[in-house]
Order: sequence, then C-alpha cells, then structure tokens
Amino acid sequence: MTKQKTKKAVVKRMKLTKTGKVKFHHAFTSHIMVRRSTKRKRHLRRAAIVPGKTGVNLRMLLGGA
Repeated sequence: MTKQKTKKAVVKRMKLTKTGKVKFHHAFTSHIMVRRSTKRKRHLRRAAIVPGKTGVNLRMLLGGA
C-alpha cells in the first residue's frame, strides 16, 4: 500500500504542534472589524487548536500519524 500524500491546501493553512495537535488561525479577521467587539478581535488574533475528531483527520492530511 502506498503512503498517503500530504494535502498541500491543509499545509498552507495549519501546522502541527510539538505534541501533535493541529494549530490554525481564525477566519473573519481581514476587514470590517469595526462592528466586532474589542474582546472578539483580541481572541481572533490568537491561534487555536482544532478539537476532537476533526483534528485527528487533519493530522492525517498533514502527514502526521
């Protein structure tokens, strides 16, 4: 059986942490930020971890075991 190829679209948007979790940056941060609260904008600046089974699936697409 051949090795699974890395999905380049996922590689460009996400990365693996040292412990194998998938880290990503939030969407909806490019423009029209005036209507959002300061708290929301501050939290959107930070990276986040993909939760649950979705994170496991993305880890496989990134080439991680």
